[in-house]
Amino acid sequence: MGILIPRLETARLTLRPYTARDIPELVSLIGAREVAATTLRIPHPYTREDAMQFLHNIENGSELHLAVTLLSDGRLVGGAGLNPAESHQHAELGYWLGVPHWRNGYATEAASELLRYGFEDLHLHRIFASHFTNNPASGRVLRKLGMRHEGCQREHVHKFGQFLDLELCGILREEWLVHRDHAQQDKARQNPEVRE
Repeated sequence: MGILIPRLETARLTLRPYTARDIPELVSLIGAREVAATTLRIPHPYTREDAMQFLHNIENGSELHLAVTLLSDGRLVGGAGLNPAESHQHAELGYWLGVPHWRNGYATEAASELLRYGFEDLHLHRIFASHFTNNPASGRVLRKLGMRHEGCQREHVHKFGQFLDLELCGILREEWLVHRDHAQQDKARQNPEVRE
């Protein structure tokens, strides 16, 4: 029995359950070596069989995995998810984007919505994430979310023939509330026509 998978929307994105119709695009996007090189758990090469097993695991697992699609046309651009540990009231955040969709702010937008969902709907106390030291772009995403750097696991992961350092980041619910309020105030200052 799997978990209830929500459908979430942001200004530009829809985060929705994966379907079998996503498999061709999923394999094409996630199959890029550049994507696998920036993630902990995505293998390379990535095959149709890998995608089918991924969908099977989602249906029967306790992790939340959502397809990240463009609100405008429904095109798949990446994926994001939370791996909750209910007894500890925390979850690990993860995300990936297809190479053609890098540098558009989609990772920050999708991950920000997952933080909101985790803290408001799942009532989590803490959300954490990690990134490879050689992937500073992901570190910037986590800092934009208000996460703090909590340490480095040296040569923690073996990928593509080398040992890689893993940078750990996290945010507590009360820190997220402050970060969210500051972001809303900044947005209101930048767009003074929008008043409550």
